Amino acid sequence: MKKAVILLSGGMDSATILAIAMDQGYDCYALSFSYGQRNKIELIAANKIAKASAVKEHQTIEIDLGAFGGSALTADIPIPKNRTEIGGEIPITYVPARNTVFLSYALAYLDVIGADAIFIGVNALDYSGYPDCRPEYIEAFEKMANLATRRGVEGKHPIRIETPLLYMSKAGIITAGAALKVDYGITISCYDPDKKGRACGACDACILRKNGFEEAGFPDPTKYQ
Repeated sequence: MKKAVILLSGGMDSATILAIAMDQGYDCYALSFSYGQRNKIELIAANKIAKASAVKEHQTIEIDLGAFGGSALTADIPIPKNRTEIGGEIPITYVPARNTVFLSYALAYLDVIGADAIFIGVNALDYSGYPDCRPEYIEAFEKMANLATRRGVEGKHPIRIETPLLYMSKAGIITAGAALKVDYGITISCYDPDKKGRACGACDACILRKNGFEEAGFPDPTKYQ
């Protein structure tokens, strides 16, 4: 069986890419991160998704990007709410170098288990303007991955960074996931949930998620405050 490392955050995008990878016949090894984020509810969601999907292995790595601050997701900075324009300037919810760090850990995991690909749920359409979600960034990382690992140098096939959601709208992602029976009710996208895990309904992630369900014509299973 071919193997893939799945970056599993607990959100709807990562749940969808996991379902897509499994549908493509991969043995899936999920990787989540406790990276100093203020919201740890997403890790509970990631565990639920991994168990529901029967992945081969699920690891949660402890790192501390919060040591540097610079983001509303890791530091005591207000989460922007009710923004009318999303995807312009880079917002304060961007965590510096987060995807680079996550992909680097996933690359090490891939090299050890002999996997063929890393799946990451980046999106260049309905997203908040993060620089590490752009296709040129993914292309650059994939090139580096094949230069910097034993698997890349000695393997029979190139390492691939798979981004099945890259050019999909949120509505398209939800439609694709629903066809694969993804349970979006156990996912969490919110940047600022309460202690009960209920979404705020007003941050960028909540707005994109709500609009996606409305445009896709599916009922939104999210629990809001």
